[in-house]
Amino acid sequence: MIVRILSVLPVALLLTGCQPEVAAEPPAPVAMNAQAVGHYCQMDVLEHEGPKAQIHVANLDRPLWFSQIRDAVAFTKLPEETDEVLAIYVNDMAKAKSWADPGAGNWISADKAHFVINSTKTGGMGAPEAVPFGDMVSAEAFVSEYGGQIVRFDDIPDEYVLSPVDVLSAVSSREGSLQ
Repeated sequence: MIVRILSVLPVALLLTGCQPEVAAEPPAPVAMNAQAVGHYCQMDVLEHEGPKAQIHVANLDRPLWFSQIRDAVAFTKLPEETDEVLAIYVNDMAKAKSWADPGAGNWISADKAHFVINSTKTGGMGAPEAVPFGDMVSAEAFVSEYGGQIVRFDDIPDEYVLSPVDVLSAVSSREGSLQ
């Protein structure tokens, strides 16, 4: 009996190794609340206008929050950020009440969004923003009003999110367009 079990064991192990791995479902987005604090700035994300982002990483039971989409994109491009990214969600600005109120629960996966870069709008921290939309029509309407170009998440240029910005100059030159 033992010989029989031992003879079947290698075959069973070999067959289980051939089973396709089932990809785990990514974590669901979390509604923004008063405990959402920016990963880099450590400021309450609700106090800043414009779209926000949340990144879920392995081995952390809560998302990393970002006061600007720009900062979340930068997170994914920095070599020192080595955590395994499980999911990235951004506010769908097509569903936002306003620039000041992007919504606590209108999240879209970053890989499904259309981003407007190089517009006249600045994000919650005063830097140029990558503004996400769940549909192309809304992104095009935004471009018609605020300028810019539409790209996908992976096509946002490194220099757009990693280059230094003179925030004081950016805010004062765009002050009239922030409303």
